[in-house]
Amino acid sequence: MSSTNQDAIRDRIEAELDDPLRALGLDIEAVDITPAGKRRILRVAVDKDGGVTLDEVAEATREVNRVLDDSDVMGEQPYTLEVTSRGVDRPLTLERHWRRNASRLVKVTLVDGESLTGRILEAAAESVTLEVSGERRDVAYADVKKALVQVEFNRQKSDDEEEEEA
Repeated sequence: MSSTNQDAIRDRIEAELDDPLRALGLDIEAVDITPAGKRRILRVAVDKDGGVTLDEVAEATREVNRVLDDSDVMGEQPYTLEVTSRGVDRPLTLERHWRRNASRLVKVTLVDGESLTGRILEAAAESVTLEVSGERRDVAYADVKKALVQVEFNRQKSDDEEEEEA
């Protein structure tokens, strides 16, 4: 299957799933189709503010199955469906990704080649405020080449996060 055809199928799947998943309060973060022998694997990543639970992933899976069963978008070739949460390995590309990862540590590569690591303090429409080495730094999204959440195993919780858990 050509990549153009693959892109068209992915775009159509995303278009058909957008409203039903939005009705569940979920955003589509990625739709990937990969060949696996005579089958294909369709992966749909979803997210929402506050993250998704396993129950929400299960509900999204049922809804995606229903929509695809009622559609001919996947054609006759068999496929395996995987619905997942966004995951920390996906780059931050939209304002909502930054907002949903507030207080997390991120490694950012800027378009000018500079690399910095900082904690997300605030995400606005056009830029993000990071704490880098104790200093606040505003970074325009347009200046970001790549940004990834960093996994922290012994992260100190802020006072706000401790209050939320109480």
